[in-house]
Amino acid sequence: MTRLTLSVGDRRVSGMYSQAAEPIATLVFAHGAGGDMHHRTMASISKALLGMGIATLRFNFPFKEDGRARVDSQAVSTSAVKAAVEFCIANYRGPLFLGGHSFGGRMASHAVIDHELDVDGMIFCSFPLHPRGKPSTARAGHLAAIRPPMLFLSGTRDALAEPELLGQTVRAAGAKLQWLETADHGYGVLKRTRRRQDDVFDEMAGYVRDFVVSVTS
Repeated sequence: MTRLTLSVGDRRVSGMYSQAAEPIATLVFAHGAGGDMHHRTMASISKALLGMGIATLRFNFPFKEDGRARVDSQAVSTSAVKAAVEFCIANYRGPLFLGGHSFGGRMASHAVIDHELDVDGMIFCSFPLHPRGKPSTARAGHLAAIRPPMLFLSGTRDALAEPELLGQTVRAAGAKLQWLETADHGYGVLKRTRRRQDDVFDEMAGYVRDFVVSVTS
């Protein structure tokens, strides 16, 4: 693991690069609103991806770097995503993917459009389609403008992505959707009723690897 610093305008934020043994791609992976780049969900996803040969670059948004609870504006958030992508392009070789968990994925989806980022594909973990208890597709109006291939990984119990609405949204955007059985927004699962025996993060990583291979082969 390599610790690094990114410049976001006149700010500097922390980052970390996790190198896979024989990387097939790198994923710039942005954290959600409730945690930072060290959050257990971020760490678990990154660890599982490394096992599939996918390196990750995680970073803090400025609000988390400062220890604040309120998220940054879209302009600041997308600038942080842009800085991480540009760092990867300058320092690492191979296919480059962009995404994030929850808020991080949503900001990544805006960043790729707002800053015309050159990435091979997008990977959204628990895309927050709407606030809890308020089903809507208002947050997804821009997705059709994204040109790189997109993969959505969503739990069947995610309260921020009503299944029918998310399915419609993904189909309209020409993207791919993989459901994670009994998983919630943070990928907690119901072990008694979950039919799959593997860890949910390993399941996710397998889907990501298949997507990466399909895009880059």
